[in-house]
Amino acid sequence: MKNELKDLTKGCLWRQVLLFSLPLMLSNVLQVLFNMSDIAVVGRFSGEHALGSVGSTATLVTLFTGLLIGLGSGVNVLTARYYGAGNRKALRETMHSGLLICLLAGMVLMGAGMLLARQLLQLLNTKEELLEGAVLYLKIYFVGLPALAVYNFGNGVLSAVGDTRHPLYFLGAAGILNVGLNLFFVIVCRMSVEGVAMASVISQYASAAAIVLFLFRSKEIYGMRVRELALHRKRALDVLVLGVPAGLQNAIFCVANLFIQAGVNTFDAVVVEGNSAAANADGLVYDVMAAFYMACSSFMGQNFGAGIKERVRKSYFICIAYSVGIGLVMGGLLVLFGKPFLSLFTKSEPVLAAGMERLKIMGLSYGFSGVMDCTIAACRGLGKTMVPTIIVILGSCGFRVLWVYTIFAYFGTLTSLYLLYIFSWGITGLAEVLYFIPCYRKQMSQMTSS
Repeated sequence: MKNELKDLTKGCLWRQVLLFSLPLMLSNVLQVLFNMSDIAVVGRFSGEHALGSVGSTATLVTLFTGLLIGLGSGVNVLTARYYGAGNRKALRETMHSGLLICLLAGMVLMGAGMLLARQLLQLLNTKEELLEGAVLYLKIYFVGLPALAVYNFGNGVLSAVGDTRHPLYFLGAAGILNVGLNLFFVIVCRMSVEGVAMASVISQYASAAAIVLFLFRSKEIYGMRVRELALHRKRALDVLVLGVPAGLQNAIFCVANLFIQAGVNTFDAVVVEGNSAAANADGLVYDVMAAFYMACSSFMGQNFGAGIKERVRKSYFICIAYSVGIGLVMGGLLVLFGKPFLSLFTKSEPVLAAGMERLKIMGLSYGFSGVMDCTIAACRGLGKTMVPTIIVILGSCGFRVLWVYTIFAYFGTLTSLYLLYIFSWGITGLAEVLYFIPCYRKQMSQMTSS
Protein backbone atom coordinates (compact mmCIF):
# COMPACT_ATOMS: atom_id res chain seq x y z
CA MET A 1 0.00 0.00 0.00
CA LYS A 2 1.32 3.42 -0.95
CA ASN A 3 1.72 5.91 1.82
CA GLU A 4 1.03 9.61 1.37
CA LEU A 5 4.70 10.57 1.14
CA LYS A 6 5.35 8.30 -1.84
CA ASP A 7 1.99 8.67 -3.59
CA LEU A 8 2.39 11.33 -6.29
CA THR A 9 -1.26 11.05 -7.36
CA LYS A 10 -2.70 13.02 -4.41
CA GLY A 11 -2.17 16.34 -2.67
CA CYS A 12 -1.09 19.88 -3.64
CA LEU A 13 1.09 19.59 -6.74
CA TRP A 14 3.03 22.82 -6.21
CA ARG A 15 4.07 21.68 -2.74
CA GLN A 16 4.62 18.04 -3.72
CA VAL A 17 6.80 18.83 -6.72
CA LEU A 18 8.95 21.16 -4.63
CA LEU A 19 9.34 18.74 -1.71
CA PHE A 20 10.05 15.88 -4.13
CA SER A 21 12.62 17.94 -6.05
CA LEU A 22 14.59 19.46 -3.16
CA PRO A 23 16.39 16.24 -2.10
CA LEU A 24 16.82 15.33 -5.76
CA MET A 25 18.27 18.76 -6.41
CA LEU A 26 20.79 18.39 -3.60
CA SER A 27 21.61 14.89 -4.81
CA ASN A 28 22.26 16.17 -8.34
CA VAL A 29 24.43 18.99 -7.03
CA LEU A 30 26.51 16.51 -5.06
CA GLN A 31 27.15 14.56 -8.27
CA VAL A 32 28.41 17.77 -9.88
CA LEU A 33 30.58 18.42 -6.84
CA PHE A 34 32.38 15.10 -7.48
CA ASN A 35 33.92 16.49 -10.65
CA MET A 36 34.01 20.06 -9.39
CA SER A 37 36.06 19.09 -6.35
CA ASP A 38 38.48 17.29 -8.67
CA ILE A 39 39.01 20.47 -10.65
CA ALA A 40 39.15 22.70 -7.58
CA VAL A 41 41.79 20.59 -5.82
CA VAL A 42 44.08 20.14 -8.83
CA GLY A 43 43.62 23.79 -9.82
CA ARG A 44 44.60 25.06 -6.38
CA PHE A 45 47.29 22.53 -5.47
CA SER A 46 48.64 21.02 -8.71
CA GLY A 47 48.74 24.01 -11.05
CA GLU A 48 46.96 25.40 -14.10
CA HIS A 49 47.98 22.60 -16.49
CA ALA A 50 46.42 20.02 -14.18
CA LEU A 51 43.28 22.18 -14.09
CA GLY A 52 43.21 22.29 -17.88
CA SER A 53 43.80 18.54 -18.17
CA VAL A 54 40.88 17.60 -15.93
CA GLY A 55 38.68 20.33 -17.41
CA SER A 56 39.39 19.10 -20.93
CA THR A 57 37.74 15.78 -20.07
CA ALA A 58 34.45 17.31 -18.90
CA THR A 59 32.59 16.90 -22.19
CA LEU A 60 33.68 13.27 -22.62
CA VAL A 61 32.81 12.44 -19.01
CA THR A 62 29.36 13.92 -19.57
CA LEU A 63 29.01 12.00 -22.84
CA PHE A 64 29.56 8.60 -21.21
CA THR A 65 27.66 9.33 -18.02
CA GLY A 66 24.78 10.79 -20.03
CA LEU A 67 24.22 7.43 -21.69
CA LEU A 68 23.95 5.75 -18.29
CA ILE A 69 21.69 8.45 -16.87
CA GLY A 70 19.41 7.93 -19.87
CA LEU A 71 19.08 4.21 -19.13
CA GLY A 72 18.30 5.03 -15.52
CA SER A 73 15.57 7.43 -16.64
CA GLY A 74 13.98 4.63 -18.67
CA VAL A 75 13.76 2.54 -15.49
CA ASN A 76 12.41 5.59 -13.66
CA VAL A 77 9.52 6.17 -16.07
CA LEU A 78 8.43 2.52 -16.17
CA THR A 79 8.72 2.10 -12.39
CA ALA A 80 6.62 5.23 -11.81
CA ARG A 81 3.96 4.06 -14.28
CA TYR A 82 3.63 0.56 -12.82
CA TYR A 83 3.78 1.89 -9.26
CA GLY A 84 0.98 4.35 -10.04
CA ALA A 85 -1.08 1.60 -11.67
CA GLY A 86 -0.42 -0.82 -8.79
CA ASN A 87 1.01 -3.45 -11.16
CA ARG A 88 3.33 -5.34 -8.79
CA LYS A 89 4.46 -8.02 -11.28
CA ALA A 90 5.44 -5.57 -14.02
CA LEU A 91 7.14 -3.31 -11.49
CA ARG A 92 9.36 -6.03 -10.07
CA GLU A 93 10.24 -7.51 -13.45
CA THR A 94 11.18 -4.04 -14.73
CA MET A 95 13.43 -3.32 -11.74
CA HIS A 96 15.32 -6.61 -11.79
CA SER A 97 15.79 -6.50 -15.57
CA GLY A 98 16.79 -2.84 -15.37
CA LEU A 99 19.58 -3.46 -12.85
CA LEU A 100 21.20 -6.06 -15.10
CA ILE A 101 20.88 -3.87 -18.20
CA CYS A 102 22.39 -0.82 -16.47
CA LEU A 103 25.28 -2.82 -15.00
CA LEU A 104 26.09 -4.38 -18.37
CA ALA A 105 25.94 -0.99 -20.09
CA GLY A 106 28.35 0.45 -17.52
CA MET A 107 30.84 -2.33 -18.11
CA VAL A 108 30.67 -1.97 -21.91
CA LEU A 109 31.15 1.81 -21.73
CA MET A 110 34.04 1.38 -19.29
CA GLY A 111 35.89 -0.83 -21.76
CA ALA A 112 35.14 1.38 -24.76
CA GLY A 113 36.15 4.54 -22.91
CA MET A 114 39.47 3.18 -21.69
CA LEU A 115 40.35 1.98 -25.20
CA LEU A 116 39.37 5.21 -26.96
CA ALA A 117 40.33 7.86 -24.39
CA ARG A 118 43.41 9.19 -26.22
CA GLN A 119 41.78 9.12 -29.67
CA LEU A 120 38.72 11.00 -28.45
CA LEU A 121 40.81 13.67 -26.74
CA GLN A 122 42.92 14.09 -29.86
CA LEU A 123 39.76 14.40 -31.92
CA LEU A 124 38.87 17.35 -29.69
CA ASN A 125 42.24 18.99 -30.44
CA THR A 126 43.19 18.84 -26.77
CA LYS A 127 46.31 20.93 -26.17
CA GLU A 128 49.51 18.88 -26.30
CA GLU A 129 50.61 20.11 -22.89
CA LEU A 130 47.28 18.94 -21.39
CA LEU A 131 46.85 15.68 -23.30
CA GLU A 132 48.76 13.17 -21.13
CA GLY A 133 47.13 14.34 -17.93
CA ALA A 134 43.69 14.24 -19.55
CA VAL A 135 44.23 10.68 -20.86
CA LEU A 136 45.36 9.47 -17.43
CA TYR A 137 42.38 11.07 -15.69
CA LEU A 138 39.87 9.59 -18.15
CA LYS A 139 41.24 6.05 -18.03
CA ILE A 140 41.01 5.96 -14.26
CA TYR A 141 37.64 7.74 -14.13
CA PHE A 142 36.06 5.26 -16.54
CA VAL A 143 36.72 2.43 -14.07
CA GLY A 144 33.85 3.90 -12.06
CA LEU A 145 31.26 3.76 -14.87
CA PRO A 146 29.68 0.43 -13.77
CA ALA A 147 29.16 1.92 -10.30
CA LEU A 148 27.71 5.08 -11.79
CA ALA A 149 25.30 2.97 -13.85
CA VAL A 150 24.11 1.07 -10.79
CA TYR A 151 23.69 4.23 -8.72
CA ASN A 152 21.61 5.92 -11.43
CA PHE A 153 19.46 2.79 -11.67
CA GLY A 154 18.77 2.89 -7.93
CA ASN A 155 18.18 6.63 -7.99
CA GLY A 156 15.68 6.17 -10.82
CA VAL A 157 13.77 3.47 -8.94
CA LEU A 158 13.57 5.35 -5.65
CA SER A 159 12.59 8.68 -7.21
CA ALA A 160 9.88 6.89 -9.23
CA VAL A 161 8.19 5.76 -6.01
CA GLY A 162 8.61 9.17 -4.40
CA ASP A 163 11.71 8.52 -2.26
CA THR A 164 14.28 11.18 -3.07
CA ARG A 165 15.75 11.39 0.44
CA HIS A 166 17.72 8.16 0.59
CA PRO A 167 19.68 8.77 -2.66
CA LEU A 168 20.62 12.15 -1.17
CA TYR A 169 21.92 10.51 2.02
CA PHE A 170 23.99 7.97 0.08
CA LEU A 171 25.43 10.52 -2.30
CA GLY A 172 26.07 13.00 0.51
CA ALA A 173 28.22 10.48 2.35
CA ALA A 174 30.03 9.57 -0.87
CA GLY A 175 30.58 13.26 -1.64
CA ILE A 176 32.26 13.85 1.71
CA LEU A 177 34.42 10.79 1.06
CA ASN A 178 35.31 12.13 -2.40
CA VAL A 179 36.47 15.51 -1.13
CA GLY A 180 38.47 13.93 1.69
CA LEU A 181 40.20 11.53 -0.69
CA ASN A 182 40.90 14.34 -3.16
CA LEU A 183 42.75 16.29 -0.49
CA PHE A 184 44.54 13.20 0.81
CA PHE A 185 45.78 11.96 -2.58
CA VAL A 186 46.80 15.39 -3.89
CA ILE A 187 48.19 17.12 -0.79
CA VAL A 188 49.45 14.22 1.31
CA CYS A 189 50.38 11.70 -1.40
CA ARG A 190 51.62 14.40 -3.85
CA MET A 191 49.50 12.96 -6.66
CA SER A 192 47.88 15.07 -9.39
CA VAL A 193 45.12 14.17 -11.87
CA GLU A 194 45.42 10.47 -11.05
CA GLY A 195 44.67 11.20 -7.40
CA VAL A 196 41.41 13.06 -8.01
CA ALA A 197 40.33 10.42 -10.55
CA MET A 198 40.90 7.63 -7.99
CA ALA A 199 38.92 9.60 -5.41
CA SER A 200 35.96 9.86 -7.79
CA VAL A 201 36.01 6.15 -8.59
CA ILE A 202 36.12 5.07 -4.94
CA SER A 203 33.27 7.45 -4.10
CA GLN A 204 31.14 6.19 -7.00
CA TYR A 205 31.47 2.59 -5.85
CA ALA A 206 30.60 3.63 -2.29
CA SER A 207 27.36 5.34 -3.38
CA ALA A 208 26.43 2.43 -5.67
CA ALA A 209 27.00 -0.13 -2.90
CA ALA A 210 24.88 1.90 -0.47
CA ILE A 211 21.88 2.25 -2.79
CA VAL A 212 21.97 -1.42 -3.87
CA LEU A 213 22.12 -2.64 -0.27
CA PHE A 214 19.17 -0.41 0.58
CA LEU A 215 17.08 -1.80 -2.28
CA PHE A 216 17.89 -5.42 -1.44
CA ARG A 217 17.11 -4.93 2.25
CA SER A 218 13.85 -3.05 1.66
CA LYS A 219 10.55 -4.77 2.55
CA GLU A 220 8.57 -2.43 0.29
CA ILE A 221 7.08 -3.40 -3.07
CA TYR A 222 10.25 -2.09 -4.74
CA GLY A 223 12.57 -4.17 -2.55
CA MET A 224 14.84 -6.33 -4.71
CA ARG A 225 15.75 -10.01 -4.33
CA VAL A 226 18.73 -11.91 -5.75
CA ARG A 227 16.52 -14.83 -6.84
CA GLU A 228 14.43 -12.47 -9.02
CA LEU A 229 17.39 -11.09 -10.98
CA ALA A 230 16.70 -11.99 -14.61
CA LEU A 231 16.30 -10.39 -18.01
CA HIS A 232 12.55 -10.57 -18.56
CA ARG A 233 12.26 -10.10 -22.29
CA LYS A 234 9.33 -7.70 -22.44
CA ARG A 235 10.46 -5.56 -19.49
CA ALA A 236 14.06 -5.46 -20.71
CA LEU A 237 12.86 -4.36 -24.13
CA ASP A 238 10.66 -1.67 -22.57
CA VAL A 239 13.64 -0.34 -20.57
CA LEU A 240 15.76 -0.24 -23.72
CA VAL A 241 13.02 1.37 -25.83
CA LEU A 242 12.71 4.22 -23.33
CA GLY A 243 16.25 4.31 -21.94
CA VAL A 244 18.38 4.06 -25.09
CA PRO A 245 16.79 7.06 -26.87
CA ALA A 246 17.00 9.00 -23.59
CA GLY A 247 20.68 8.07 -23.26
CA LEU A 248 21.35 8.93 -26.89
CA GLN A 249 19.54 12.21 -26.32
CA ASN A 250 21.94 13.04 -23.49
CA ALA A 251 24.87 11.88 -25.59
CA ILE A 252 23.77 13.98 -28.56
CA PHE A 253 24.06 17.12 -26.49
CA CYS A 254 27.57 16.04 -25.60
CA VAL A 255 28.49 15.26 -29.20
CA ALA A 256 27.42 18.77 -30.14
CA ASN A 257 29.44 20.09 -27.20
CA LEU A 258 32.49 18.24 -28.51
CA PHE A 259 32.41 20.60 -31.49
CA ILE A 260 32.07 23.52 -29.09
CA GLN A 261 35.06 22.26 -27.08
CA ALA A 262 36.99 21.94 -30.32
CA GLY A 263 36.13 25.59 -31.01
CA VAL A 264 37.36 26.60 -27.54
CA ASN A 265 40.57 24.66 -28.18
CA THR A 266 41.38 26.96 -31.12
CA PHE A 267 42.19 29.65 -28.56
CA ASP A 268 45.24 29.67 -26.26
CA ALA A 269 45.64 27.59 -23.10
CA VAL A 270 44.48 30.47 -20.86
CA VAL A 271 41.10 30.56 -22.60
CA VAL A 272 40.81 26.76 -22.40
CA GLU A 273 41.55 26.87 -18.67
CA GLY A 274 39.10 29.74 -18.11
CA ASN A 275 36.42 27.88 -20.02
CA SER A 276 37.12 24.75 -17.94
CA ALA A 277 36.68 26.69 -14.71
CA ALA A 278 33.50 28.47 -15.87
CA ALA A 279 31.98 25.27 -17.29
CA ASN A 280 31.62 24.01 -13.72
CA ALA A 281 28.68 26.39 -13.46
CA ASP A 282 26.95 24.52 -16.28
CA GLY A 283 26.84 21.26 -14.37
CA LEU A 284 25.77 23.05 -11.19
CA VAL A 285 22.84 24.89 -12.80
CA TYR A 286 21.81 22.07 -15.15
CA ASP A 287 21.66 19.55 -12.34
CA VAL A 288 19.61 21.79 -10.07
CA MET A 289 17.17 22.32 -12.94
CA ALA A 290 17.31 18.59 -13.74
CA ALA A 291 15.62 17.83 -10.41
CA PHE A 292 12.44 19.28 -11.89
CA TYR A 293 12.89 17.32 -15.14
CA MET A 294 13.01 14.08 -13.15
CA ALA A 295 10.06 15.28 -11.07
CA CYS A 296 8.19 15.89 -14.32
CA SER A 297 8.80 12.31 -15.52
CA SER A 298 7.97 10.76 -12.15
CA PHE A 299 4.79 12.77 -11.51
CA MET A 300 3.50 12.39 -15.05
CA GLY A 301 4.43 8.69 -15.06
CA GLN A 302 2.59 7.90 -11.81
CA ASN A 303 -0.46 9.96 -12.69
CA PHE A 304 -0.56 8.60 -16.24
CA GLY A 305 -0.41 5.08 -14.82
CA ALA A 306 -3.18 5.92 -12.34
CA GLY A 307 -5.32 7.51 -15.08
CA ILE A 308 -5.52 11.01 -13.47
CA LYS A 309 -5.61 13.32 -16.50
CA GLU A 310 -5.73 16.69 -14.72
CA ARG A 311 -2.64 16.03 -12.62
CA VAL A 312 -0.68 14.90 -15.69
CA ARG A 313 -1.22 18.31 -17.31
CA LYS A 314 -0.60 20.34 -14.15
CA SER A 315 2.60 18.42 -13.39
CA TYR A 316 4.03 19.55 -16.73
CA PHE A 317 3.34 23.26 -16.25
CA ILE A 318 4.41 23.34 -12.61
CA CYS A 319 7.73 21.66 -13.37
CA ILE A 320 8.41 24.11 -16.21
CA ALA A 321 7.68 27.07 -13.93
CA TYR A 322 10.06 25.82 -11.24
CA SER A 323 12.79 24.87 -13.73
CA VAL A 324 12.82 28.12 -15.69
CA GLY A 325 12.62 30.17 -12.49
CA ILE A 326 15.57 28.47 -10.77
CA GLY A 327 17.62 28.67 -13.98
CA LEU A 328 17.09 32.42 -14.25
CA VAL A 329 17.86 33.01 -10.56
CA MET A 330 21.03 30.90 -10.49
CA GLY A 331 22.24 32.34 -13.78
CA GLY A 332 21.76 35.87 -12.50
CA LEU A 333 23.69 35.10 -9.31
CA LEU A 334 26.59 33.70 -11.38
CA VAL A 335 26.74 36.89 -13.43
CA LEU A 336 26.84 38.97 -10.23
CA PHE A 337 29.23 36.76 -8.25
CA GLY A 338 31.18 35.06 -11.02
CA LYS A 339 34.67 35.99 -9.85
CA PRO A 340 34.33 34.54 -6.34
CA PHE A 341 32.91 31.37 -7.92
CA LEU A 342 35.79 31.07 -10.40
CA SER A 343 38.30 31.74 -7.62
CA LEU A 344 37.43 28.31 -6.24
CA PHE A 345 39.27 26.81 -9.22
CA THR A 346 42.10 29.19 -10.08
CA LYS A 347 44.13 32.09 -8.73
CA SER A 348 45.28 33.31 -12.17
CA GLU A 349 43.79 36.69 -13.17
CA PRO A 350 43.96 35.97 -16.95
CA VAL A 351 42.15 32.66 -16.40
CA LEU A 352 39.54 34.41 -14.23
CA ALA A 353 38.94 36.99 -16.96
CA ALA A 354 38.52 34.29 -19.60
CA GLY A 355 36.09 32.42 -17.36
CA MET A 356 33.98 35.54 -16.76
CA GLU A 357 33.52 35.99 -20.50
CA ARG A 358 31.68 32.67 -20.56
CA LEU A 359 29.73 33.21 -17.34
CA LYS A 360 28.30 36.57 -18.45
CA ILE A 361 26.67 35.00 -21.50
CA MET A 362 25.72 31.61 -20.06
CA GLY A 363 24.33 33.06 -16.83
CA LEU A 364 21.66 34.91 -18.79
CA SER A 365 20.87 31.87 -20.94
CA TYR A 366 20.34 28.93 -18.56
CA GLY A 367 16.64 29.55 -17.91
CA PHE A 368 15.79 29.06 -21.59
CA SER A 369 16.78 25.39 -21.42
CA GLY A 370 14.03 24.66 -18.89
CA VAL A 371 11.16 24.62 -21.39
CA MET A 372 13.06 22.28 -23.71
CA ASP A 373 14.18 19.79 -21.08
CA CYS A 374 10.89 19.68 -19.14
CA THR A 375 9.00 19.04 -22.36
CA ILE A 376 11.37 16.20 -23.24
CA ALA A 377 10.86 14.75 -19.74
CA ALA A 378 7.09 15.12 -20.13
CA CYS A 379 7.15 13.19 -23.41
CA ARG A 380 9.22 10.50 -21.69
CA GLY A 381 6.69 10.32 -18.86
CA LEU A 382 4.02 9.57 -21.45
CA GLY A 383 6.21 6.84 -22.96
CA LYS A 384 7.39 8.82 -26.01
CA THR A 385 11.14 9.16 -26.56
CA MET A 386 11.99 8.55 -30.21
CA VAL A 387 10.57 11.73 -31.79
CA PRO A 388 11.91 14.01 -28.98
CA THR A 389 15.33 12.43 -29.56
CA ILE A 390 15.15 13.17 -33.29
CA ILE A 391 14.16 16.76 -32.52
CA VAL A 392 17.17 17.09 -30.22
CA ILE A 393 19.45 15.69 -32.93
CA LEU A 394 18.24 18.30 -35.40
CA GLY A 395 17.69 21.22 -33.05
CA SER A 396 20.66 20.92 -30.71
CA CYS A 397 23.31 18.76 -32.31
CA GLY A 398 22.72 19.72 -35.94
CA PHE A 399 22.09 23.38 -35.21
CA ARG A 400 25.10 23.71 -32.92
CA VAL A 401 27.48 22.07 -35.38
CA LEU A 402 26.11 24.30 -38.15
CA TRP A 403 26.60 27.35 -35.92
CA VAL A 404 30.23 26.42 -35.18
CA TYR A 405 31.04 26.10 -38.88
CA THR A 406 29.15 29.23 -39.96
CA ILE A 407 28.57 31.95 -37.31
CA PHE A 408 31.62 31.10 -35.20
CA ALA A 409 33.79 30.43 -38.24
CA TYR A 410 32.89 33.89 -39.56
CA PHE A 411 33.29 35.96 -36.36
CA GLY A 412 35.89 33.79 -34.59
CA THR A 413 35.13 35.23 -31.13
CA LEU A 414 34.23 33.54 -27.85
CA THR A 415 30.99 35.53 -27.72
CA SER A 416 29.90 34.19 -31.11
CA LEU A 417 30.66 30.66 -29.85
CA TYR A 418 28.83 30.89 -26.52
CA LEU A 419 25.69 32.49 -28.00
CA LEU A 420 24.84 29.26 -29.78
CA TYR A 421 23.53 27.83 -26.50
CA ILE A 422 20.59 30.18 -26.07
CA PHE A 423 19.63 30.00 -29.75
CA SER A 424 19.73 26.20 -29.86
CA TRP A 425 17.73 25.91 -26.62
CA GLY A 426 15.08 28.28 -27.93
CA ILE A 427 14.66 26.58 -31.31
CA THR A 428 14.69 23.03 -29.90
CA GLY A 429 12.33 23.95 -27.06
CA LEU A 430 9.76 25.37 -29.48
CA ALA A 431 9.91 22.24 -31.65
CA GLU A 432 9.52 19.96 -28.59
CA VAL A 433 6.43 21.88 -27.41
CA LEU A 434 4.85 21.67 -30.87
CA TYR A 435 5.33 17.88 -30.76
CA PHE A 436 4.19 17.50 -27.15
CA ILE A 437 0.80 19.19 -27.59
CA PRO A 438 -0.72 16.66 -30.03
CA CYS A 439 1.11 13.80 -28.27
CA TYR A 440 -0.46 14.79 -24.95
CA ARG A 441 -3.93 15.15 -26.45
CA LYS A 442 -3.72 11.72 -28.06
CA GLN A 443 -2.54 9.99 -24.87
CA MET A 444 -5.22 11.71 -22.77
CA SER A 445 -7.97 10.79 -25.23
CA GLN A 446 -6.86 7.16 -25.08
CA MET A 447 -6.85 7.34 -21.29
CA THR A 448 -10.43 8.68 -21.29
CA SER A 449 -11.69 6.09 -23.76
CA SER A 450 -10.13 3.22 -21.84
